[in-house]
Amino acid sequence: MTKKIGCAIMQTLRKHYPEYLIEAAGLGIFMISAAVVTALLEHPNSLIRQAITDLILRRFIIGIAMGLTAICIIYSPWGKQSGAHINPVVTLTFFRLGKIKPWDAIFYILAQFIGGFLGLLLAIRILRDAMADPSVNYIVTIPGTYGAGYAFLAELIISFGVMLMILFVSNNRKLAPFTAMFAGLLIAAYITIEAPLSGMSMNPARTLASAIPSHN
Repeated sequence: MTKKIGCAIMQTLRKHYPEYLIEAAGLGIFMISAAVVTALLEHPNSLIRQAITDLILRRFIIGIAMGLTAICIIYSPWGKQSGAHINPVVTLTFFRLGKIKPWDAIFYILAQFIGGFLGLLLAIRILRDAMADPSVNYIVTIPGTYGAGYAFLAELIISFGVMLMILFVSNNRKLAPFTAMFAGLLIAAYITIEAPLSGMSMNPARTLASAIPSHN
């Protein structure tokens, strides 16, 4: 029995390892983009931060940048090959719907956690002390001034919203090609409006990647 399981795992890895690497790279790239954009717009020594004093406007620009990052990842040849889940929640949903096999789901999720963490480590290597500054704080996602209860509720609502959109749009023949556009718009809106409540994560792999180096 153990031998059969081992053979099944190795067969799955040999067949789909490119997709696992793509999932890791996708979230890694997203983390690097988030770190660079946040440092440019929030670090006190940044000329862009000094030029744009309005906090909501800065969040809006960050939201647009991250929405565009997500759109580029999803529409890229790599993203099309793996499906560009880059989020364990999306993978689990598609597994529940029978669109992805159990071992693929496990390796997708492992790749997402590893890729997100490695992406943030690379961002720390590039940005150095800027990442540790309280204004950037390793782009950690933590409850805002209203506390954990509001953060939990906010994350519940925005996660429900984005998954509902993905399931509805991706299963509509006319709208399916624009799924990435809808996702990008939601990300931009959420970062602008919801980020003060919870940091706007919707992604446990993304949150853990920041939580480890920030010791939070």
